[in-house]
Amino acid sequence: QVQLVESGGGLVQAGGSLRLSCAASGRTFSSYAMGWFRQAPGKEREFVAAISRNGGSTYYADSVKGRFTISRDNAKNTVYLQMSSLKPEDTAIYYCAARGSPSPSYYYTMGARYGYWGQGTQVTVSS
Repeated sequence: QVQLVESGGGLVQAGGSLRLSCAASGRTFSSYAMGWFRQAPGKEREFVAAISRNGGSTYYADSVKGRFTISRDNAKNTVYLQMSSLKPEDTAIYYCAARGSPSPSYYYTMGARYGYWGQGTQVTVSS
């Protein structure tokens, strides 16, 4: 089992940057593929980015490709989401998620595939 705690959200102007962190409890973080999702008011939760257990494979939603970067530090039990060139439409609650992965190179883009979720961190981008 793993517990996830996000941090790093806040208010930023359009064009600015933020780095979200997601700290995981437990000693088996390296066995989990990780993902970031977001949910804006009145909208469904959507996939943002995913990373494999070993960090060698990543995948991004088209809406954030080229602006966001997902990474992980298995020694620190932490996954990051570096967000740049932020837009007002990036405003949402951002959640990290984890799932045990049988392969070091697999990543997952569907929220239903993840078994563990953090409580979320609010990101607000002003125009």
